[in-house]
Amino acid sequence: QVQLVESGGGLVQPGGSLRLSCVVSGFTFSTAVMRWYRQAPGKEREFVAYISRAGAITNYAVFVKGRFAISRDNDKNTVNLQMSSLKPEDTAVYYCDAYMNNRDYWGQGTQVTVSS
Repeated sequence: QVQLVESGGGLVQPGGSLRLSCVVSGFTFSTAVMRWYRQAPGKEREFVAYISRAGAITNYAVFVKGRFAISRDNDKNTVNLQMSSLKPEDTAVYYCDAYMNNRDYWGQGTQVTVSS
């Protein structure tokens, strides 16, 4: 059974940092492309960051480029999202996504709130 479990969300002040993690199980982690998405209240889910199977290629949404960094550890079945210089508009539920065998698998999400 494929499972993705996100953690690391919370309340942070503008300009602060958070590190999200997603631990996966139930499949060979290195075969999946991993992505982070987010969904703010009243808005559609949007792409945040991507990392290739071996971790050599990353890609970011323009609104997080230079502030967020995605990484993965294939030995620990973990993908991380280091977020810095956080803004109130970064407030959302952040979801981990594994894409493999032509389908997506999602975690339950972790809430990130940026507020003073």
